[in-house]
Amino acid sequence: MGTLVNNSSPPKATARSWAGLAVLVLPLLLITIDSTVLILGLPAISAELRPTGIEQLWMIDIYSLVLAGLLVAMSTVGDRFGRRRNLLIGAVIFAAASMAGALATAPWMLIGARALLGVGGAIMMPSTLSLVRNMFLDRQQRRYAMAVWAAMASAGAAVGPILGGWVIETFSWQAAFLLNIPVMLLLLILGPILLPESRNPALRRIDIPSVVLSFAGMVGVVYAVKSLTGGKDVGLAMAALVLGLIAIVLFVRRQLRLTTPLMDVRLFKVRYFRGAVIADLLSIFAMVGALVALVQHLQLVLGLNPLQASIWLIPQAIFATIAAFLAAVLVKRILPAYVITVGLLIAAAGFGLTILLTPTSSPVLIATALALVALGAGMGLSLSNDIIMSSVRPERAGQAAATSETAYEIGTTLGTAVLGGVLVSWYTRVVAAETAALDLTSGHAERASSTMAEALLVATEVGGSTGAAVLDIAKAAFTDAITITGIAGAGVMALAAIWALVMLRGAAANKDLAAEHEHEL
Repeated sequence: MGTLVNNSSPPKATARSWAGLAVLVLPLLLITIDSTVLILGLPAISAELRPTGIEQLWMIDIYSLVLAGLLVAMSTVGDRFGRRRNLLIGAVIFAAASMAGALATAPWMLIGARALLGVGGAIMMPSTLSLVRNMFLDRQQRRYAMAVWAAMASAGAAVGPILGGWVIETFSWQAAFLLNIPVMLLLLILGPILLPESRNPALRRIDIPSVVLSFAGMVGVVYAVKSLTGGKDVGLAMAALVLGLIAIVLFVRRQLRLTTPLMDVRLFKVRYFRGAVIADLLSIFAMVGALVALVQHLQLVLGLNPLQASIWLIPQAIFATIAAFLAAVLVKRILPAYVITVGLLIAAAGFGLTILLTPTSSPVLIATALALVALGAGMGLSLSNDIIMSSVRPERAGQAAATSETAYEIGTTLGTAVLGGVLVSWYTRVVAAETAALDLTSGHAERASSTMAEALLVATEVGGSTGAAVLDIAKAAFTDAITITGIAGAGVMALAAIWALVMLRGAAANKDLAAEHEHEL
């Protein structure tokens, strides 16, 4: 099918468009904040709800898992019925789930509330990016709009622990959920006024089997990864992995046959699109996994309270916010592939600082490592998102946005599951082996080796020289586990840098990437 050539310049964004962008970052901030806000709350939640180590990981993971599993389906719903409408419906669900989380009195209730938050986030998030693509048609204006979007996404992930630390220390961990409600109400008021409705008129129906296959595949693979890294239920984990992979293969085959697919996998034929999406996934994978580990080190090993720990995360939030704007300036003179590659190598260097970590290290070391990661990854993510959205026509914006955000959430989920699993399994093995010679009951020994938070409680309960020995063993094991996790994160970031350099070469900030690659679809 031929493409009409239009030499006229695309229309410029209006003041209402920029005001609408400010509204769009409200749900984006909360969606990304909720990915990390409970990290500083884990010790308080552990003391009150007494979750197991696996339950702690699910409290963090389930949100991103559900979000990733439903993003593609919800983007299609938005494309079909209206992206603004989807955004507002998601806001209502998000507010209701936040109230449920604040009222949770057992681990399963909190996990369920986080899952419902994921549903609301999955409904809202594709609309934020696809609406930006349709509101800003001029490439230069869109690049700055994408920089704002990416800066808020990075800032949300970085601010989550800071905000959580302040709220938890000042009020309680339940209050971290209640913060979402007034923001969602503001979105429900301003959204209909400032945001235009947009949809893809070519879509006629939503393929339910594709929804089931995509979600089953995602859940199966992530559950398997979590279980295998934890060394538990290996047989069940392998079965889940096989079934998950089968579901993903069937999903892809079905999309290739459908005239209106749930997810347009043909977009991956475009080299720039494919390169940017996978670079995003690898970057988020490393960044989130290390964030969980390093933030816990501030509290559990160095003994800082949530508010004190959050103060040391402020440099990370600042660097995450400025990274996108710095990249938008640099790309005027330097090709995006080089800016992204340098950014990812800076992030890898940040992870590399974990080799210097000891149980008595200054918080300055962790703050520096996280700031470098935030700066480097933020530069990469902002430009790769611009490449993703600029490599497709506006009518494909929903599909592109969903694919980009699915990669983001898969990276978040797998980063927590894989690197978090490595952290937990290393810690468990070392503590179990080294506390075997101590005079501990089997119950105390099992608890101390399950999580660092439990080891702190056991050390207090046992007391004396034995309690002190448990504490020293746990702190040393947890620090070594973080170093291993950091080295793995550095390796993944270096791999992402090489991938971006190879796959994104030739992409220029002033090119019409969609027109250049339309023939590939």
